[in-house]
Amino acid sequence: MSIQSLIIDCDPGVDDAVALFLAFAAAEPTLLAVTTVGGNVPAHLTQRNARMMRQIAGREDVPVFGGAERPLKRPPAGAGDFHGPEGLGDLEPFAPTGIIGDGPAANAIVDLVMKRPAGSVAVAVLGPMTNLALAMKRERRLAEHLGPVVVMGGARSEGGNITASAEFNIWADPDAAAVVFGSGCEVIAFGLDATHQVRATEARIRAVETIRTDPARTVAALLRFSQRTERQVVGSDAPPLHDPCPIAWLMKPDLFTLKPCRIEVETGSDLTRGHTAVEFRVDPATARHRWAVAAEGQGVFDLLTETLKAK
Repeated sequence: MSIQSLIIDCDPGVDDAVALFLAFAAAEPTLLAVTTVGGNVPAHLTQRNARMMRQIAGREDVPVFGGAERPLKRPPAGAGDFHGPEGLGDLEPFAPTGIIGDGPAANAIVDLVMKRPAGSVAVAVLGPMTNLALAMKRERRLAEHLGPVVVMGGARSEGGNITASAEFNIWADPDAAAVVFGSGCEVIAFGLDATHQVRATEARIRAVETIRTDPARTVAALLRFSQRTERQVVGSDAPPLHDPCPIAWLMKPDLFTLKPCRIEVETGSDLTRGHTAVEFRVDPATARHRWAVAAEGQGVFDLLTETLKAK
């Protein structure tokens, strides 16, 4: 891959926060910016949460840009049951000191991508795709100039986690997802089929708890909250770690198995809103989408712990 730089678009969110800590600690690709969107919790909280994680990680050099407060065409959604009312589980909120980036997230994405060589900037979208869809509408050349768009979203064989067939991030703004998937840019999608293979088992959480740094302690606390929530809501002891998967792929692609495909999103039906139709009967040479079908769960957690230790 020729990826040199990365923008993370997210809606923190417990697992978004873990993904941010992984990216903040990674040696490469270079993290250009974090942009935030309303999703798991409202937009003013997702922006604050990203800035909190930035401060804990000691990465005030990375700008954070606030973005869309609501989906393109729908009322705002939320996932407080899985993330807590503030979006960060049991963590005590505080007012972060770092600055807020100048201008809305969509403009920042356009500016950061278009002034760099074509194909060199990846965008990892870990929440609803509203910001990237708005950026594509504002700059028609953006899709062809982007590096890969690495998405946490969608479901196929696993079924959905918000409806029978829809995953939350796609369901929250299916119209934005349809814009991105239909733009012609390269999209690598990590849906529930793959992320459900990356589980925060007791042993994996304990491995993070042995690391004596503020970022690792925060990650461990977030994972413990997810574990308790998973027990209460689902009845399992090992919650899936969704949002770090795209970041892990950028750092170590061989942890995942991808298949070329065509992905389309249902926007018209209330019953199947946000359904991702993943079609593998495509020509691999021309397919613009890839779908993650397998993930090495232990490998992803090894990468997380090793990266947190090295920082």
